[in-house]
Amino acid sequence: MKRRVVIAIDGPGGAGKSTVARRVADRLHFLYIDTGAMYRAVALWAERQNISWDDALAMEQLAKAAQIELQSNPVKVTLNGEDVTEAIRRPDISQGASKVSVFRGVREALVEKQREMASRSSVVMEGRDIGTVVFPEADVKIFLDADVRVRAERRSRELEQKGLPVPRLEEAVEDLKVRDERDCNRRDAPLRQAPDANLVDTTPYTIEQVEEKILKLIRKKISNGKEFER
Repeated sequence: MKRRVVIAIDGPGGAGKSTVARRVADRLHFLYIDTGAMYRAVALWAERQNISWDDALAMEQLAKAAQIELQSNPVKVTLNGEDVTEAIRRPDISQGASKVSVFRGVREALVEKQREMASRSSVVMEGRDIGTVVFPEADVKIFLDADVRVRAERRSRELEQKGLPVPRLEEAVEDLKVRDERDCNRRDAPLRQAPDANLVDTTPYTIEQVEEKILKLIRKKISNGKEFER
């Protein structure tokens, strides 16, 4: 019997989740789901509507109403029919996403959308609560982490490559620490490693090495003779 597979990749900002998850999804021919992009999209929509990111009720309403579509290879994020792939990557929108993600109503609305996406095909889904909340029954759970300075350097290179303003390294480190604190201590669905997740410290490895480590873990878990749907 064919079955769909869910690969959950969690971890803090700058650990390499997006890049690794996208590459792994390409290798497996699975759908890549960047859940962080969904929170960024809500934050972007709120900014355009001049709505405060601290307004819990308004954020919940936007999250429910938002028509968010994710596409793999090439990666594309659309919000209400508009391509916002680049717009949601601004540093201020990243901070806004962290703020709106603390609201239970926002998380519940987007988790529902995430589960619906995964009902249609096998997925590699990355975020901060995939293995603990969104898909606690995921076939394979990975928790990526790295030294905060290494994460800050990676984030800075990413911004530079996209032609966006690059903060000083110490500022980038502090921004990540603030976001880590917010994500780890929020009341609903805090960032934490699931008990049955495989921890991968990406600090000393190249992205290619991390990709191979994760593929090895996945193949060991799901390549047991059963067919799965892509």
